[in-house]
Amino acid sequence: MIRRIDLRGSHMDPREVLPRAAVDVEQAAATVAPIVDDVRERGAQAVLDWTERLDGVRPASLRVPASAIADAVAGLDPAVRAGLDEAIRRARLVHADQRRVDVTTVVVPGGSVTEHWVPVARVGLYVPGGRAVYPSSVVMNVVPAQIAEVASLCVVSPAQRDHGGLPHPTILAACGLLGIDEVYAAGGAQAVAMLAFGVDLPDGQRCEPVDMVTGPGNIYVTAAKRLLKGRVGIDSEAGPTEVAVLADDTADPAHVAADLISQAEHDTIAAAVLVTTSPQLADAVEAEVQSQLSRTKHVERISEALSGSQSGIVLVDEIEQGLRVVDAYAAEHLEIHTRDARAVAMRVRNAGAIFVGGHAPVSLGDYCAGSNHVLPTGGTAAHCSGLSVQTFLRGIHVVDYDRTALEGVADHVVALALAEDLPGHAAAITIRLQD
Repeated sequence: MIRRIDLRGSHMDPREVLPRAAVDVEQAAATVAPIVDDVRERGAQAVLDWTERLDGVRPASLRVPASAIADAVAGLDPAVRAGLDEAIRRARLVHADQRRVDVTTVVVPGGSVTEHWVPVARVGLYVPGGRAVYPSSVVMNVVPAQIAEVASLCVVSPAQRDHGGLPHPTILAACGLLGIDEVYAAGGAQAVAMLAFGVDLPDGQRCEPVDMVTGPGNIYVTAAKRLLKGRVGIDSEAGPTEVAVLADDTADPAHVAADLISQAEHDTIAAAVLVTTSPQLADAVEAEVQSQLSRTKHVERISEALSGSQSGIVLVDEIEQGLRVVDAYAAEHLEIHTRDARAVAMRVRNAGAIFVGGHAPVSLGDYCAGSNHVLPTGGTAAHCSGLSVQTFLRGIHVVDYDRTALEGVADHVVALALAEDLPGHAAAITIRLQD
């Protein structure tokens, strides 16, 4: 089922042969551009029209009534509520340690620079609602934004035909548990455009424009974020989800197979890649995949993902080569199933999140590890980080010099300004120092 790539004895750049989902965001951007333009021109009516056309339902109100959120919390399955409560508690523990503090550096007596951290004023959080329900994405977006002290937060999630034009009730319940009362029944490019431009609502209320949009979505959401980047900030362009597993002959094939299957469960274009030094493990994992598939729910979706060109088993000579391969792949999720797994994990340079050993599967990180599951995809983990408190903060340098401190450096500033043929810059210094 899963194709093999044999890199044993090879010195080629792994990026030339590693599997990757083919995603054409530019083509999707051309598709969603008319939607974005329509929302800019017609506001809420365009959002409603596109929601009806694309999602097959027209919400009675774009803004979800407070009563619907309260009802969703009241009707939440106790086991699910307990899980969400624990996910929230653990996420708050981890993200609270990401808080930034202002730091003042005294450069010279009377001259200092302070790095002052200021939260983004208003953020729109996108929560998907396609093949699966993602209340966990509410937790992962909201918790770091709240800890960053973002003053205004709203959530958008697709209207559901099966739920009377409201977002899924479990998503609404997660919003309620986190104290989010501004929720909109809108998804796709039209929701991103609504957040970017702001719209007047038919009932006289208004969805104010946001400064930033965060959260994962499908390719059309990603394309809309790309189109609107600049007008609003974005966290990243989320692509198809992916897992890579670096394993040696100590790995449990049943665990590895289960983790490949769990990621393939997301989407037919989800990527699952095993990098191993052991051909015997590769054989055992393939056999386990076949066995476990017969007992899982989304067989067709998982089978298509695992047999697709974006998934594969990569054979390497030793862990050193394996590390080069996983660094080249820069996976959204990377599991390490090797001897001295933590030591190996700490040598990885490129990954969105790393899961160490046999008892830290990606599923743990998806929900209750305390880490964030909104992570860079498509190789961007080589230069990007996952969602965190830092995502919602801006560092502003506050420069505070008195006259004496300015006098002490004036000659240097004037010399550099004149070297760049900017005499006005020099004059802005000397005019302050005239007796």
